[in-house]
Amino acid sequence: MKLLQYCCIVLLSFIGCSSDKNIEQHPPRIIFFGDSITELGDKPSGYVSIVRDSLKSLGMQYEVIGSGISGNKVTDLQQRLKRDVLSKHPAVVVIYIGINDVWHYQFASRGLSGTPKDQFKNILTDIVEDIQSSGAQVILCTPSVIGEKIDATNPWDALLDEYSDISRNVARERHIVLLDLRKEFLAYLSANNPTNAEKDILTYDGVHLNERGNRFVAEKMFGMLEGLGLFFPQK
Repeated sequence: MKLLQYCCIVLLSFIGCSSDKNIEQHPPRIIFFGDSITELGDKPSGYVSIVRDSLKSLGMQYEVIGSGISGNKVTDLQQRLKRDVLSKHPAVVVIYIGINDVWHYQFASRGLSGTPKDQFKNILTDIVEDIQSSGAQVILCTPSVIGEKIDATNPWDALLDEYSDISRNVARERHIVLLDLRKEFLAYLSANNPTNAEKDILTYDGVHLNERGNRFVAEKMFGMLEGLGLFFPQK
């Protein structure tokens, strides 16, 4: 009898003590959660697709999901967090947000608005906490660029730096992995934009990634994911 009870306890531990016999079994999931940069990244040659294809080529048993929606800000991520992320029970969630929270201040005439800094921090913190509570690991990215000039004359450089600092602080306070894309982009552009071009280095319009930009971001993403030590080869 004791042996039977022990076996039941072990079995329950493997199925999460759930009585639902219809729970879908799937490989561990990595969800990329963001705006149009992530939405486009899930298309062929996009950074999400590159990560997915790279893992597959290496025999890694992960399901990679792109969950980006054009125009999204941190408020939008919070509204769809349960539906698009938590309900899928991911192992890792990569949050790449902040561009529209800054950029949309420019489009007040269209009825759009940026996100106040205190609200950005509070909501981003809540999102991270909810994901952590689900048991998933979080990688938080700083927003990258709105314009690729290297002389600090892009109109939104100063504010983008402030929002990047907020993301850095949230990552530190919540003890999660930070992928500092803002820092990585600025370093790359400093070395590879000798004519101080506004676009066409890593982006095609100053914001959205071109082919080189997608490869660049995929490389940085893959490095962070690999650093978590979660990858395992398919047997």
